Amino acid sequence: MKTSNIGKLAVVLLCGQLLTSCIKDEAPNMECDITSAWVEGAQYEENFYQPTQMRKENISSTTKEIVFTVRSLYSLPNIPVSFTLTPGATIEPANGSEQDFSNGPITYTVTSEDGEWTRPYLVSFEEASLPATNFSFENIEVVYTDTVKKKNSYHNFYEVDSNGKRLNIWASGNPGVALTKVTSTPEDYTTRQVDNGYNGKCVCMSTQDAGSLGRMMKKPIAAGNLFLGNFIVENVLFNALKATEFGININRVPVRVTGYYKYKPGPEFTDKDMKVIDRTDEADIYAVFFRNTDENGKEVKLYGDDVLTSPYIVKKAQVASLPPTDEWTFFEMFFEGDDADLTILSKGGYDMTLVFSSSKNGANFEGAIGSTLYVDEVEMFYEEDEQE
Repeated sequence: MKTSNIGKLAVVLLCGQLLTSCIKDEAPNMECDITSAWVEGAQYEENFYQPTQMRKENISSTTKEIVFTVRSLYSLPNIPVSFTLTPGATIEPANGSEQDFSNGPITYTVTSEDGEWTRPYLVSFEEASLPATNFSFENIEVVYTDTVKKKNSYHNFYEVDSNGKRLNIWASGNPGVALTKVTSTPEDYTTRQVDNGYNGKCVCMSTQDAGSLGRMMKKPIAAGNLFLGNFIVENVLFNALKATEFGININRVPVRVTGYYKYKPGPEFTDKDMKVIDRTDEADIYAVFFRNTDENGKEVKLYGDDVLTSPYIVKKAQVASLPPTDEWTFFEMFFEGDDADLTILSKGGYDMTLVFSSSKNGANFEGAIGSTLYVDEVEMFYEEDEQE
């Protein structure tokens, strides 16, 4: 049985924009995605730090794992998870059935209405913890947008914890770039792993021409980026600033970030209309520590339009300048802002993101095609580290 992939999403999005109703009747029959997941019932609330952690909304079609954060795995009961699926799809194990997650993830398989497409998801419950303190960018997964013919591939970065468990905490704009590519390899994408890092391999990000589709949508360039969070590919064409969903849960207070970089700006800086401007492109590296719920207990997410301006930001750090250099160069940035509330911290009430971009104004589709940023050996330091 076939497996769904991002190539189908590209067809749906492009046909929806250019041909209006070319596959309006067929698309739902091919889709086999989970769009939201939740645990419902007052008897389960005590297992979570806060009610917002009982729901996962706006799950992207590129997502493979759904992770709920709980207080303790030892006291986790058999628990029912419910799902919203794309129209006509079915899921196994049954939607809303109680399952034992105490021994690890459970695979749920979604089948399309026509029965021709399937997609597995790993669903798990995990205790809140610090995902990682050192990022060397040595771990990648090769993702094929055409999973049947194994064509058009890009890199997904991930981390591995001290127990050997994979941590899917990194995201990039690669799934969005995939909508404009057909037979490309990872080397053709905006974010990729390359050799000759400061130590071992590293992440390379480059600003590229977004092609005819990008120009038509007034999004003519695509900056290379890597960030802690999620990328929602469904928002790329019509609400691009909402495609980047920043933040992962954190149980420590960050103080500073260090690492190494190389940077070369592209030759011509252009605006969103591709008009050349007398300006030199700049790279960007920053981090944000923020509240993940508002005053009414509603979930807070940061996106491309408010990641540096949201009122729920507690602290942020940003490298003031990243001069062009062909040599590996040390950088350091310090978090500035308000003190964290330790009670809120103990209840899982803070998220953090760390962001790298080859064009500082890339979110506004301004930058220089060819700008390239390399980053390696990044380290996070926390309050208890600085007190030792």
